[in-house]
Amino acid sequence: MSDRLPPRRPQIIAVANQKGGVGKTTTSINLAAAMAEEGLRVLVVDLDPQGNASTGLGIDRTDRNLTTYELLVDDVSLADVIQPTQTDGLSIIPATVDLSSADIELLSNEKRSFLLYDALHRDEIAGFGFNYVLIDCPPSLNLLTVNAMVAADSVLVPLQSEFFALEGLSQLMLSVREVRQTANPDLRIEGIVLTMYDKRNNLSLQVEQDARENLGELVFETLIPRNVRVSEAPSFAMPVLSYDPKSQGAMAYRALAREIMTKHKKMAA
Repeated sequence: MSDRLPPRRPQIIAVANQKGGVGKTTTSINLAAAMAEEGLRVLVVDLDPQGNASTGLGIDRTDRNLTTYELLVDDVSLADVIQPTQTDGLSIIPATVDLSSADIELLSNEKRSFLLYDALHRDEIAGFGFNYVLIDCPPSLNLLTVNAMVAADSVLVPLQSEFFALEGLSQLMLSVREVRQTANPDLRIEGIVLTMYDKRNNLSLQVEQDARENLGELVFETLIPRNVRVSEAPSFAMPVLSYDPKSQGAMAYRALAREIMTKHKKMAA
């Protein structure tokens, strides 16, 4: 299709927020599925020891023999860790709880912040034909998240439409600035996406107004609604786009995918 990026190194987007429960993994899964639905080839890198992105894309724990842990610690090849999912065009590098020890194990490694960069920038990745790589980060600003930011072209920040939503965002922005200064000068903010949005709720409207006033064009036009189908889908091990394609949540993630793809098309022009 016309929006498909030319075959080359994929765009790498780290989906990050140090706060838990903001819709980070949900956004990783469903944005990836929406991009795949548009005909793109997408890889999700599950960098969260909870492994929820892996579960949400239908990868059983018994099938996670080689994971992001082995990719970082044992330097295994991409071909050994990438698995297909039930969604055409969408693959994943799964995670297990083993990843929780990676921070400690990698402390003595001089290249500890560049391990994911090295893995995702191998010539080998071009052979897979991925257009996008989405990295689902853990809910903390630890070494794993730093690895994601060093490896990424940009950071996508899900922001829950709740009280104190903007608090903590400054710390994330400082982390992005530090990574820019020390390891990845080209890292940019892809954008802020408001999640769990309820247009009937004055608080959601206020959070949106505050976010747009403070962050301007960084805030995506697309709003991800609070939607029961989005919440139910992971328990069936599938994205909401497969679970209920016509739901408000599915339509919102399609809109977000199109907004990001259109933005990148303009940047490449």
